[in-house]
Amino acid sequence: MLSSFRHNTRFQVSVGILLVVLVFALAGPFLPGRGDPNALPGKLFDPPSWKLWLGSDNFGHDVLTQLMYGTRTSLVIGIVAGAVATLIGVVIGSVSGFRGGLLDDVLSGFTNLLLAIPVFVILIILSDAVSNRNILTMALVIGATSWPWTARAVRAQSTSLRVREHVDVARLSGAGTARLILLEVLPYMASYISMAFVLQLAAAILAEAALSLLGLGPSNVVSLGIMLHWALLWESVRNGAWWAFVPPTLLLTIVSFSLLLLQTSLNEVFNPRLRTGGAMRRRALQPGLAPAGAAAPVGVGVAPIDPEPVSGSGR
Repeated sequence: MLSSFRHNTRFQVSVGILLVVLVFALAGPFLPGRGDPNALPGKLFDPPSWKLWLGSDNFGHDVLTQLMYGTRTSLVIGIVAGAVATLIGVVIGSVSGFRGGLLDDVLSGFTNLLLAIPVFVILIILSDAVSNRNILTMALVIGATSWPWTARAVRAQSTSLRVREHVDVARLSGAGTARLILLEVLPYMASYISMAFVLQLAAAILAEAALSLLGLGPSNVVSLGIMLHWALLWESVRNGAWWAFVPPTLLLTIVSFSLLLLQTSLNEVFNPRLRTGGAMRRRALQPGLAPAGAAAPVGVGVAPIDPEPVSGSGR
């Protein structure tokens, strides 16, 4: 498993990008002149200069400082909302799939009902109904509305796992439902849960940006979405102040891309079939090495051998 992480280029690139973004978000208070995001060192849409590397926004704030603090806010909201959504989805999905019967029908029906309703509409209604929209409130609102698809996928896997031999043995030994789910079912879904959290994190960051763009973001703080909100409200595009909207848009794109790349790399690491396919491609690109499952080349001092069957499960 560890060797799969070391040889996975996508994983290394995505983790590297995320580490750079994380350092950028945490470095704000420690850099000279970047400790206060509400400081006004410039005027309306001052262009980039030696004093203001990314110019100023419509209020005169330093865009670079705002970008650091805004990235931190968006990451905090995304992490909390992603954790809440993943936790709710795993609990409901695992209980529904493992217990079955009437409880499964009720929980599945409720999940399908929420899936049929546009999530963004619910987010707008809940965000507008909340008077004090701080970071924690926004994260809880986003997380509480983003779990249904995770619950549905976890339910399918839990339904399959409940009839496995190790679960039957644990059930015969007297283990209760909670212990069976925690010790015999969830460990076998750990890889999927980790990938679901990464996707929930990316979706939560984009959801916060969309809500903030509509003026429904957290109050008294700066985030990437709030920066875009003020940039569009003060017509930075029409005024040619590209530094007010391009940096937050670019950073949102980079964060989303790196998280989706991380999810893809985790899928390759945890999925034996994808690992086998990647190994075959790497061997094919190395000179003098035959791909796994193919005969060695004739004429290079190696006798031909019979092809070895490649196991579909990677075992």
